Amino acid sequence: MLHRLASRLLILALLLCLLWIPFSQPAWAAVDSYVTRYLKVTEPVPLEMDHQGDTRLFSLEELSAGKQLFERNCLNCHVGGATLPDPTVSLSLSDLKGATPRRDTIAGLVTYLRQPMTYDGSEETVWCREVPESWLSQAQIENLAGFILRAAQTAPGWGKETFQDQ
Repeated sequence: MLHRLASRLLILALLLCLLWIPFSQPAWAAVDSYVTRYLKVTEPVPLEMDHQGDTRLFSLEELSAGKQLFERNCLNCHVGGATLPDPTVSLSLSDLKGATPRRDTIAGLVTYLRQPMTYDGSEETVWCREVPESWLSQAQIENLAGFILRAAQTAPGWGKETFQDQ
């Protein structure tokens, strides 16, 4: 009887451990080392929401989530911030600023991603997929835009023809 009780207690302890594992993940588990190393983010960073000067703080976890979304949805055409279908227009900060309308804010990038237009803004483009809210929520698309904008600001070689540490 004691042996059976000990076995049941052991099984119960194992089950409790298994149930506890998903909830005991450390905060850094969702963090991408690229974001800390190349985007230089260790605490929330302000990013420009619009051209009226509004900013929003983006956490390390939000920018890491944005990087994951970028890798899953954008990386085929935008390796390292370059644009493979149109190499003359990259995701560099200068190219984002030079677009019409400008894409160098979170709102500008979100607007573009929701309805992609050519670089001069004259017509819809076939080079980039439209991202409806049914695909990515507002929070997700802002994290994606935050990753792109922060990478354009700080990542060495982002949107350049050659990748190098700066």
